[in-house]
Amino acid sequence: GAAGCVGTLLHDAAMNPAEVVKQRMQMYNSPYQRVTDCVRAVWRNEGAGAFYRSYTTQLTMNIPFQAIHFMTYEFLQEQLNPHRQYNPGSHVVSGACAGAVAAAATTPLDVCKTLLNTQESLALSSNISGHITGMANAFRTVYQVGGVTAYFRGVQARVIYQMPSTAIAWSVYEFFKYILTKRQEKRRAGK
Repeated sequence: GAAGCVGTLLHDAAMNPAEVVKQRMQMYNSPYQRVTDCVRAVWRNEGAGAFYRSYTTQLTMNIPFQAIHFMTYEFLQEQLNPHRQYNPGSHVVSGACAGAVAAAATTPLDVCKTLLNTQESLALSSNISGHITGMANAFRTVYQVGGVTAYFRGVQARVIYQMPSTAIAWSVYEFFKYILTKRQEKRRAGK
């Protein structure tokens, strides 16, 4: 658990700036044509802190996402594959469902992270300070702009994105675990 938390801390610290740039370039009518243009403009206009404005939200989202993801996968494996044999079908189904559940449950956090990264103008116009800073401020702003349903905008797209991703990840993990276990058993038998 501790290793997973430290891994998430380091991964998100390295990837958060890239996520900020990606989301700003994906915005409707984004003013940026190139990644370098976006990085320079954000740095110049908002400072280095803009690249980490959503860092705590990213962590707050990724830690529960991974916890829900792993618990759901393990629960489904107990139901579909109680003897824990190599079974590609159960790994794909369990992985896809685990990703779907985790994605749906953490969508409100993803919505707030996106708002922090993009500083979307409609939300900014409803925000008194002019900049949305911190998760609590993002949660309030999302609610002010769209009510409870705004926390789940994009939930279907997020679930559809995560399902194949987590199904592939678990299938590959279980395949290599199976191959490595078989290889170790052969070595032990040969001694």
